[in-house]
Formats: sequence, C-alpha cells, structure tokens
Amino acid sequence: MSPSPTAQSPRAAIVFDLDGTLIHSAPDIQAAANAMLADEGLEPLDLAAITRFIGNGVPKLVERVMQARALPSDQHARLLTAMLKHYRNQQSALTRLFPGVRQALDSLKQQGYPLGICTNKPEAATHEVLRDFALGDLFDVVVGGDSLAQRKPDPAPLEAAFAALPPGLARLYVGDSEIDAETAQRAGAPFALFTQGYRKQPVDALDHRLAFDDWRQLTDWLETAVL
Repeated sequence: MSPSPTAQSPRAAIVFDLDGTLIHSAPDIQAAANAMLADEGLEPLDLAAITRFIGNGVPKLVERVMQARALPSDQHARLLTAMLKHYRNQQSALTRLFPGVRQALDSLKQQGYPLGICTNKPEAATHEVLRDFALGDLFDVVVGGDSLAQRKPDPAPLEAAFAALPPGLARLYVGDSEIDAETAQRAGAPFALFTQGYRKQPVDALDHRLAFDDWRQLTDWLETAVL
C-alpha cells in the first residue's frame, strides 16, 4: 500500500507571490486607483493599464498612475493614502482566486509542505485578503511589501520568508512576473512561473525551473522535482 500524503516528508519549503499568482486582484486595484482619480476629477484608467502597473508595490503603482494622468509628483503621499483607503474599502469585492489554487494549496498543506507568502502588497492588506478567502491558516509566514525596508526584487523579503520556515529543506518560490523571477534568482531559489498572471515579457525571457498554467501541473511536478 502506498503511503498517504500526510505520511510523506515535505520535499521543499514553498513561498508564493500573491497578486497575479494566487489571486486575480487587478480589478479591485483598478477600482481603487480609479476612485482616487475620480476624487481628482480625472478620467479612469483601463484594466490593461493598471495591470501593467502592478508588481513593484502600491507606492510605485500610484506613481505610475500619477504619471499617466500628469499629476504632480509632490502629491504622491496624499494620493497613496487615498488609494489605500479606497482599496481597503473593497479589496476583495472583485478579486478571485485563480482556478485550482485552493485545491493545490490544500493538497500541499496536507502533504506537510511549509508554505509562505512573499508579496509587495502591504502586509496588513495581505492578511485581510487571505482572511477573506479563508487561506490564512495555510501559511506559516507572510512577508508584505512594507514588512521590511526592502521590497522585491530585492531578495531580502524572500530570504526572510524562507528563514521563517523550517530549515534544511529545498526552497521554491512561485510567482507570475519579472519581479518574482528576479527576486528568486537573487535569493538563489528555484522559481516556478505561473503563466496566467501579470507578466509583461515572454515566458522564455524569465529564468524559471517550471512554467505552468494549471495548478495541477505544479503539484504533479513537485512529486518528482529535484530542487
């Protein structure tokens, strides 16, 4: 009789990006950005534009929105506060888990894999989104974009996430973007690329160990992968 999943030893500590990897959050981010612009009497931006701005954290996203609407840079702090306020008011209204995410995370957790989050989304907002989707109990560590002085693609946040997970295991970072690929490379961690997220470049342009568009591919690959 083959051993049950819970009897197996975990093969790796796995850390995940959030936006564009586990959740399709761009519509809520767009709604918050456009509410901020509406406060200024300005025209909204479409989803494609906002999606291009995602990846380097909310402060950078607000900066890009301001540039797109020719807003003066000295208003950044005020507009960032406004953007975050709008986002907190409805951060999960339009957001959805990507298909297969919940099943994949449940399977990995049942098999004993230590799981973490490393995202450029603010830490408090990350915890709130995980709570909204009943995912919080699956993760042993959450490192957000404001948890440290550095944010991705600086490797420090990812290294902090792995340091909070059990030692002695192989490591894997799972993300969707150029930022995530660079972060993994700089941290010396293998990278698995979810290809249905917010990537701007072709798959082949990003250094990765696995590229997948179906979450079953990740769990199947982990059964035999050498990391």
